[in-house]
Amino acid sequence: MSYQAFYRVYRPQTFHEMSGQQHVKQTLQNALLHNKTTHAYLFSGPRGTGKTSAAKIFAKALNCENGPAKEPCNECETCRTITEGSNTDVIEFDAASNSRVEEMRDIIEKVRYAPASSKYKVYIIDEVHMLSNSAFNALLKTLEEPPAHAVFILATTEPHKLPLTIISRCQRFDFKPITAAEIVERMTHVLKDADIEADASALKVIAQAASGGMRDALSMLDQVVSFSGDRVTAEEALLVTGSVGEDIFLQLAEALLTKDAGAALTLLNQLIAEGKDVSRLAEDLITFFRDLLLLRTAPDLTDLLEVISGDERFVALAQAFEPDTLYAYIDILGVTQQEMRFSNHAKVYIESALLKMVQTRGTSNSGTGGAAASPELEQKIAALERIVAELQQQLANGGGPAAQAGEKTPALRKNSSNNARAYKIPTGKVHQVLSAATKQDIQVIREEWARMMQTMQRSHSALLEETEPVAASDSAFVLKFKYEIHCLMASENASLRSGLAEALRQQTGKAYDVVYVPEEGWLKVREDFIRKSGVSKQQSQPEGNSAAGGEPTDASVFDEPPAFLEGAELTQEDPIVSEAEKLFGKEFITVHDE
Repeated sequence: MSYQAFYRVYRPQTFHEMSGQQHVKQTLQNALLHNKTTHAYLFSGPRGTGKTSAAKIFAKALNCENGPAKEPCNECETCRTITEGSNTDVIEFDAASNSRVEEMRDIIEKVRYAPASSKYKVYIIDEVHMLSNSAFNALLKTLEEPPAHAVFILATTEPHKLPLTIISRCQRFDFKPITAAEIVERMTHVLKDADIEADASALKVIAQAASGGMRDALSMLDQVVSFSGDRVTAEEALLVTGSVGEDIFLQLAEALLTKDAGAALTLLNQLIAEGKDVSRLAEDLITFFRDLLLLRTAPDLTDLLEVISGDERFVALAQAFEPDTLYAYIDILGVTQQEMRFSNHAKVYIESALLKMVQTRGTSNSGTGGAAASPELEQKIAALERIVAELQQQLANGGGPAAQAGEKTPALRKNSSNNARAYKIPTGKVHQVLSAATKQDIQVIREEWARMMQTMQRSHSALLEETEPVAASDSAFVLKFKYEIHCLMASENASLRSGLAEALRQQTGKAYDVVYVPEEGWLKVREDFIRKSGVSKQQSQPEGNSAAGGEPTDASVFDEPPAFLEGAELTQEDPIVSEAEKLFGKEFITVHDE
């Protein structure tokens, strides 16, 4: 007879032989004993946890000539033929390769026929989530009201892909991952029956690599036995499964403890050179630091350790790490494991993770991995703590000095804030524009202003929205801002200044120099210019009146009001004009003086 794999030879034939799944076994056995079996079952759970085995055992117990019984006898003709797979009344159907509606209709057509030699006709549909929607729809009515002699057992690893109408018509049993202890126990039984010796540490390595799947564990055990021969050792199990040994974990943890980045990276590259999978390394490291955290916080729970033993070396190592440091390591590796899934450079990610772990000072910070605080930051924190302590002491003593300092603080803060963001008005440039300003120049600017604004970038025109040209000469003009902060922002924005100059050149054919002034500052500068140039005198003295000696005053008296004053008259707010501008826009309003 040809060689058969362990997972086929040692497939459980009774509920007692099944590892784990106590809730499933007890429920099914009680239903068999009290004759309360139903017509449809759904077995869901991870791969290799016993779903198909439990279905076949249940089919045998249901059809056993001595039953229905709590356990099949495995001696009667019905039990033997079901075990061998030759019983025509127990039909195993692979939905992965027979997913079309035609195959399902064939089952539905035959289900009405009575069983040939058994009490019940049992349909075991494996990987049922692979059926098409049409196949599910065809199965639906039969699954709800099958003949009295028919029982359906649906098995799947992905129950979320099943229609709710199917799930609601079945008794659902969720199979759980098998624990490492149960896997080791089963492997020990298999090796004893096969007369093969094995180290306990080797079986533990295989159980950890199986990740809760008994079939995976027996397959790896089969492979390790083929590699090693009559005795299975931990080194051989590590080599075949690709896991990391305790000594490597110990060396790597010591390198992290001493902040030796070179040693840590050397060990990592050694593991990768030996063929270790990088994603598996990240997973093993997370489990390792989880074990250290367990030893650090609950040293009595050594039975829960997964990749290391609870000997003195690891107990001492766990005590050398602060819990916050271990939490930070797990956070870093967890984030790295997620990032590696979407990258072709997984090695770079795990190397970066090791360097972060070397630099970690013991503060767990999700997302950042608890990066080390700089000495300067620590000094600032210490200084702030001292200041807070002093203030608390002053408040406790009555708050005298603190209260006085509190009274001065708002004013100082306000002044410093204003000085920091105050706009310095270029008074000289403003006076220069005013001295040469004409009415015709300001009208040219104002007539083209609205069209010019439409040609500028949206962000620039938004900043200039509440502005107004107030005085202009042949080569420059003064632009008044309603808010000082907008004036400051515009003056510091080189892109806006160049864009405004270019837009004006295109509209007027001249390259103007723009002087920015906030509204409050413009009023003060204008008053100062009027006072210095004597315009107020000219307006206050009667016509023909002269200074001492009967002669007119000097050049400080103008023959006519300066252009900027005439322009200022245009800017005086008239309620009718303001309302018209709100309704129709400034560009459509022209004011005529009657």
